[in-house]
Amino acid sequence: MKYFYTGIFENADEGGYAVSFPDLPGCYSQGDTPHEAFEMAQSALAQWLEYLIDKRLPIPTPSDIREITCENEGFVSLVNADLKEGRAVKRTVSIPKWMDERVSELGLSLSRVLQDALSQRFH
Repeated sequence: MKYFYTGIFENADEGGYAVSFPDLPGCYSQGDTPHEAFEMAQSALAQWLEYLIDKRLPIPTPSDIREITCENEGFVSLVNADLKEGRAVKRTVSIPKWMDERVSELGLSLSRVLQDALSQRFH
């Protein structure tokens, strides 16, 4: 899923840019250059939203970017986060004992083998 939130990019006291999200209190980031600040803001936004999803907390509705103002010689920009449903889940599987022994002998990860096999099946 794609999410877009307004980020406020302001000059940081120690240099570079500090980024805040008015719709996500407590979600902050920073970077030395505008480009780095933007990349760090994307990462912070994604992590913040993933936390909300994991904790089953409501995801705030983004404000209209035209309603957000910035002070201190900064700028306002939309920041996007593209969340993939890639979180691991635990599943109980049964395999023959000889397969389990062979996996151990070869030093393979049963989870990795299963993921690879399913990926091939799905493509």
